[in-house]
Amino acid sequence: MVRISKTADTLSLFYNDREVYHISVGEPFFYIGIGDTDYKMSHGSFKISESFRHRAVVKVKRIELSDGVATLFGNTGSVRIECEQDRFKFTPCGFKKYNRMLVRIPAAADEAVYGGGENFTEFNLHGKRLNVWVAEHINGLQIGKKLAKQIVGIKNSERKQALSKYETYYAQPTFISSKKYYYHSLTTARCVFDFGYKNEWNMIRTDALAPFYIGFGESFEALMQNLSEVLGRQPELPDWVYDGMILGVQGGTQVMLDKLATAEKAGIPVNGLWIQDWEGRRVTAVGKQLFWNWEWDSTLYPGLDKEIPALGARGIKVLGYINPFLAVEKPLYKEASAKGYCVKNKAGEDYLVTITTFPAAMVDLTNPDAYAWIKQIIKENMIDFGFSGWMADFGEYLPTDCVLYSGENPELVHNTWPARWAQANREAVEESGKLGEIMFFTRAGYSATPRYSTMMWCGDNHVDFSKDFGLPSVIPAMLNLTCCGFGLSHSDIGGYTSFFNLMRSEELYMRWSEMNAFSPLMRGHEGLNPDINAQFDASETVLAHDAKMTKIHTALAPYLKQLVKENAASGLGVVRPLFFHYDEPQAYEEAYEYLLGRDLLVAPVLKPGVATRTVYLPQDEWIHLHSGKEYGGGIVEVPAPLGEIPVFVRKSAAKLQDILMRN
Repeated sequence: MVRISKTADTLSLFYNDREVYHISVGEPFFYIGIGDTDYKMSHGSFKISESFRHRAVVKVKRIELSDGVATLFGNTGSVRIECEQDRFKFTPCGFKKYNRMLVRIPAAADEAVYGGGENFTEFNLHGKRLNVWVAEHINGLQIGKKLAKQIVGIKNSERKQALSKYETYYAQPTFISSKKYYYHSLTTARCVFDFGYKNEWNMIRTDALAPFYIGFGESFEALMQNLSEVLGRQPELPDWVYDGMILGVQGGTQVMLDKLATAEKAGIPVNGLWIQDWEGRRVTAVGKQLFWNWEWDSTLYPGLDKEIPALGARGIKVLGYINPFLAVEKPLYKEASAKGYCVKNKAGEDYLVTITTFPAAMVDLTNPDAYAWIKQIIKENMIDFGFSGWMADFGEYLPTDCVLYSGENPELVHNTWPARWAQANREAVEESGKLGEIMFFTRAGYSATPRYSTMMWCGDNHVDFSKDFGLPSVIPAMLNLTCCGFGLSHSDIGGYTSFFNLMRSEELYMRWSEMNAFSPLMRGHEGLNPDINAQFDASETVLAHDAKMTKIHTALAPYLKQLVKENAASGLGVVRPLFFHYDEPQAYEEAYEYLLGRDLLVAPVLKPGVATRTVYLPQDEWIHLHSGKEYGGGIVEVPAPLGEIPVFVRKSAAKLQDILMRN
């Protein structure tokens, strides 16, 4: 428990009778200022410039403590500190003329920090600077540079930019520390987390009034329970999710059925067919994309309304796709525009955003009628139609210069947009009485997303082995999501982003399939340019590989269900960092291995053309899944041919090895 104590002119904060912070009259508490930020958005990516016009230090002039609540009075305002079980809530008051706030937290030289949202390239953020702002993770400039280098023969899969230069779909003003505390701000504004100082962390926010939490735990399990009490937790997944692979297919009804037949003939357990182009397809210079009109395209998918229940009778679900945009060429946009349901520009016109090569309008989620309208579309055109799930894509693109129905400042709404989108999908499912039957998965997120979404996917990865955007990047992304309280995540098997000479190989597909077999969900994607990507049916070798890995995944069902249940009850994610259970120096640094629950350690193969993998094992008793050889802790090198991803089972859970090796 936490408590507050005051002696003379000093206030002390305690966790389980250990002093964690103290401050005295005359000392600085935090810093405030007035600043300006300029945002330039292109295709969901932002160029941000910021300037300060005024800075001021807030020093404590007086301290009051009454009924366990402390108030620190400064020269321009005050801060209220309340105790909530194992966390403190800090609420700034009276700083209305300021729009910048800098919070400094004392830090240790050996302290590690994690989170900030879904970071794809770094895990331990000590020494890094992080921009907490929802944006498009993949942009054309990055892709263009990569393609140009590959043309002249330059390939460096180890290369990573400075973290401050990356953007992410899922940003969150949250971090956890190796010292077993967390920081979470209730702000909706852009933040900068600066972990580059030796003795303190700096959290800079573009609004001065939002409260923030600092919470504690005696273990990381307790810490995540504490944090998820603030953020909310994901519900348990439907039982059908564990019964096989969800095939990502597109192209029409007969293509869908033919692909299913190929998979079944190869012995692949199929639990779902994900058809992202159910509402129509457009072919652009970028690739095969979708017509964002959320109605069944009966020309492309004739008889789909009959096939869905027929497939359901065989235990095969059908999943669709939706996002909060509307194609301007289609009927739903015309209806929304006529009713005033779209986000506007400053001239009062529908704000059209260019996604890749085409413009689209955005449903204004701050308009209650528009919000109810898009929910009804989900209910009638997707749930009533028979879909058992869908990709609830996007949410990153709200411009800061738009005009919203609510009159809110779009700069302070931007980060919340993907969470509002997840909420609309969740409410549609719940109001239809289908929670527990339907699973939707989101790409973008913010602080409320853990409360509303049922699953994250780490998209739109490059179809390669690069650490910045390819297969390896999925692992720190999942781990950082877990550290931010979102415990259910997965990725597209084989990645998504493909252009010209950036093509998915059979080897990459199979290595990705191995990894996803040891994740909460196994789901394929044909990618942006399906014709240049190896698919699940690329060869008899790939088909046999998928059959093997999918059977292993289905054998994990009882174990995964228990982990998902734990996550729903306590916020302890399914994919976990090694340090959650092992207090060892390397466990705090390991970004490319993960624990699947308590009993499985997974070390995906991250390079092409290799047949071994060096693995760090924490001190414990481990059994190598494929050979049965026993290991203690340390660095080991194990065989890793295709189809034998390095996985280790804790000896105390040896029955898992028996179950998995029978499949």
